Amino acid sequence: TRSRGIPRRVVQMRARGLLLTALLLGACASEANSHSVSTPVSSSVGSTSATHTTVTATSATQATSAPAPATTTTSEPTTSASNDSPAARPFDVYVPAGYDGSTAAPLVLLLHGYTVSNDVQEAYFQLEPLADERGFLYVHPQGTTDSWGSSFWNATDGCCNFFGSPIDDSAYLASLITQVQSRYHVDPKRIYIVGHSNGGFMAYRMACDHADTIAAIVSLAGATYSDATECAPSHPVSVLQIHGTADGVIRYQGGQFVGAYPSATTTVQTWAEYDGCGRSPVQLETRRDLEGDIEGDDTTVSHFTDCPAGIDVELWTINNGAHIPALSPTFAQQAIDFLFAHPKP
Repeated sequence: TRSRGIPRRVVQMRARGLLLTALLLGACASEANSHSVSTPVSSSVGSTSATHTTVTATSATQATSAPAPATTTTSEPTTSASNDSPAARPFDVYVPAGYDGSTAAPLVLLLHGYTVSNDVQEAYFQLEPLADERGFLYVHPQGTTDSWGSSFWNATDGCCNFFGSPIDDSAYLASLITQVQSRYHVDPKRIYIVGHSNGGFMAYRMACDHADTIAAIVSLAGATYSDATECAPSHPVSVLQIHGTADGVIRYQGGQFVGAYPSATTTVQTWAEYDGCGRSPVQLETRRDLEGDIEGDDTTVSHFTDCPAGIDVELWTINNGAHIPALSPTFAQQAIDFLFAHPKP
């Protein structure tokens, strides 16, 4: 599959370069400890052709209008609310080829990292081709911008609300899900979130706040709350934490960013306890190839046993993996495979 004549792998590597640049700009802004606006990062890395619907999120109440057919592209005006309000943040829905509304489709949200755009995050993860292949509705929304001009999600206290913004991204994303459900035939047992870095932190917040809705999450280089009592999920949620041992930004061993955040192992241990799994993870013999620049199967897999039926908590550790790894050609497929293996019981 090519994007505007550019091979997908080239698009992905360009996006990785933009992510690295954005990360550097964000780090420089943090070190300067000022309110100056950082240079915006271009997202012109190419995109695949698709059917999109532009929707304006309004409230978290369930709408009742009929699902829209796959061939319909509609645009709704935003309200008069500020850009920081969940009422005024439109988003695009990627409708997979062949969708006709007759069968309930999974819904996948991709949440970007700090300082980068939703389009760059998509170009890096390359989920749109999989949406067509696997038949899921797909949204990669955009966070708001902080006083440095950097895109962010108000996720856990660990990352990445540097300026104490009151924006409620949990309510916004819940509203987004409701709006998509009102227009498309969404399978309520297969609503999933994938997040990178700040987006991974936000995926955990969504699993905490909306465990009745979210079936499973995948977090690359994110973490859950440092204080386990800050989260009280109402239902079990399957969790996959992917983390590189050489991550110098969100450290595998845990650390301090905006606030404290736990290690990758503590993150999955905490979620195993939330979900009612056994206390000790088992390292599987299975190894995975997640990092394209590391030869061979670079990733070990730890898995918790004795979870409730249909629930899993896993840690995929990329040995010598960085914060923004050079994703292997099968990375996205493996992440989606985990999600799709874990619908809500």
